[in-house]
Amino acid sequence: MRAIVVEEPGGPEALAWTEVPDPVADAGEVVVRVAATAVNRADLLQRQGRYPPPAGAPPYPGLECSGVLADVGAGVTGWSVGDECTALLAGGGYAELVAVPAGQLMPVPAGIDLVTAAALPEVACTVWSNIVMDAALAPGELLLVHGGAGGIGTFAIQAAVALGARVAVTAGSAEKLERCRELGAEILIDYRDEDFVAVMKAVGGADVVLDNMGAAYLQRNVDALALDGRIQVIGMQGGTKGELNLAVLMSKRGQVRATTLRARHAAEKAEICARVAAEAWPLVASGAVQPVVDRVLPLSEAAEAHRRLEDGGHIGKVVLAA
Repeated sequence: MRAIVVEEPGGPEALAWTEVPDPVADAGEVVVRVAATAVNRADLLQRQGRYPPPAGAPPYPGLECSGVLADVGAGVTGWSVGDECTALLAGGGYAELVAVPAGQLMPVPAGIDLVTAAALPEVACTVWSNIVMDAALAPGELLLVHGGAGGIGTFAIQAAVALGARVAVTAGSAEKLERCRELGAEILIDYRDEDFVAVMKAVGGADVVLDNMGAAYLQRNVDALALDGRIQVIGMQGGTKGELNLAVLMSKRGQVRATTLRARHAAEKAEICARVAAEAWPLVASGAVQPVVDRVLPLSEAAEAHRRLEDGGHIGKVVLAA
């Protein structure tokens, strides 16, 4: 088969479309013939040599895919060769075939075409595990989403609204904020010239913060919290080390939780995927939550897709069709 490999850490030009060995379905696994994958920031970090795949994962980038089952390993039930699926991966999505534990398979939501479906697994599992399973976002609460126009942000806005919550977002352009408004966000904050802390304090604080910035926003996120607020840190675009005033956090009875999805045990991922398929996919099928796709490029043009993400002009996901 062919796959996109990282020849040496570097820029987008480090990605090469080349022949590699076919994967094999071990017990409890399946092999998916990839119809499409999507680009995540973790792929850019892996290409740069800053985020190696977990032990045992395929060496190629790609944390999600959609496709058709090409093989089913021993002990797998409920799935057959030829079934369409989406999958959450630890790596390997930038390829024509990928092996994945069967517990990380999900059906294609009703009404979504197979290529577009590739935009969903990583963002849906990230959002659902953080705002629903961990932070227990409740109807009427206020969710603050940093980077509201990205893949995770566009899904989080719609999911929170569908769950009866209110949504505030930060983004860096009028175009992106307008798209967030169309998706259901009611408080729009341009981080270039507005202080999200002041905005949040004016409305009583955020009950849940979904944060992709990490250290740079740590104290400010705490300052922006409502009483009993919860911060879910899912990224470190703003650095890894920050200072925190515990007195402020304690006064708000606040919580700070940092999570990662890729390195979780297969059993944890299977639980998340099962919850997403049972609870989030019906929202997608109903149209309450729609995949937001910036553009679809051929998998062989993965380098151009990486440039698009690095430029920061995208809204939603960049999909790579195999």
